[in-house]
Amino acid sequence: MRMINVGIIGFGTIGNGVVKVLKSKRSFLKDIVVELIGGVRPAKDIILEALREGKHVVTANKALLSESGYQIFNLANTLGLAVGFEASVGGGIPIIKSLKEGFVANRIDLIYGIINGTSNFILSKMAEEGYGFKEALKTAQAKGYAEKDPSLDIDGIDSRHKLSILALLGFGIPSKAEEIYTEGIRDIEPADIQYAREAGYSIKLLAIAKRAGDSLELRVHPTLIPKAHLLADVNGVYNAIFVKGDLIGENLFFGEGAGASPTSSAVVSDIVTIAKDISRGGRIEKSIAFRKEVKEIKKMDEVRMRFYIRFSAIDKPGVLAKISGILGHHRISIASVSQKESKAGRIVPVVMMTHEAKEHDMVMALKEIDRLSVVKKRTVRIRVEG
Repeated sequence: MRMINVGIIGFGTIGNGVVKVLKSKRSFLKDIVVELIGGVRPAKDIILEALREGKHVVTANKALLSESGYQIFNLANTLGLAVGFEASVGGGIPIIKSLKEGFVANRIDLIYGIINGTSNFILSKMAEEGYGFKEALKTAQAKGYAEKDPSLDIDGIDSRHKLSILALLGFGIPSKAEEIYTEGIRDIEPADIQYAREAGYSIKLLAIAKRAGDSLELRVHPTLIPKAHLLADVNGVYNAIFVKGDLIGENLFFGEGAGASPTSSAVVSDIVTIAKDISRGGRIEKSIAFRKEVKEIKKMDEVRMRFYIRFSAIDKPGVLAKISGILGHHRISIASVSQKESKAGRIVPVVMMTHEAKEHDMVMALKEIDRLSVVKKRTVRIRVEG
């Protein structure tokens, strides 16, 4: 049997893990370039050059694929080469293979993803132990779950990268960073987690790709989801991806979303899959067979959803009437109101859940409400799904 060479570019935690697995499971490997250096440059140049030289590619580079995946996959398809990228989303969770192959007969209607373990760990600590955000972040850093600069994770950027890849697979539409509304978890407070729990919800950083006619909603933000939902009890550093298709119905993929072992497992799986196809002389499958099922990405201002809103207002007659009046003026209907008992004249939290409303209308209403003299802090707004 012909010896097959694998060139690994990038020898950090994941690269080292891949080499260990390959050494322990030697078999038929062909000429494949494995890019594990991360970042957009020079990774993009390396991958494009490898493809032009007839090399197959395996990568875990979510930032690169979110920015240039469409170009890379098109080139690979044209040249009859494979790009394996299972490790780019969800670590060891086989979501890429499932969307490419298992769900190929389906029209995908919805993808929800808890796809950043750092943020999920922080929110879980806040929910389970009553930690504030900063305390939960320090705990995550102490355990090695968060970087010294955690911005990519806690500001939703890592989730945005991964959502872009899932949207390309599930709906066939490439996206730019500015087309995906992205909001992180820095402003989540223990009080909101408690109020959400009392109302029967959990708060998660959710990546959402949702079909809306011939357009697609793409957004990443903290989200209230019902406790009965499959994603509500996904805690700690675990990831989960919920997919709804017209034929398969609702499916949940769950597992460790990061770390050397699960990510290395996904990289090696791609290497072996490509090597088997080559050694058998079989046809190389396209990296992505673009579905082209939606025409455009819906503007965030036009998206309709329910909202959780928390006001910090002075407890005095007429305050609720003022707030309700402004919401009504902006076509926002209130579903429920909760106010903790307090002494008159003190600042009290007022929590409302709304019926479906347009994002733009909610933004404009809250700007007006926050200008009221009786409202003493910026209003908290968290979107609701499920």
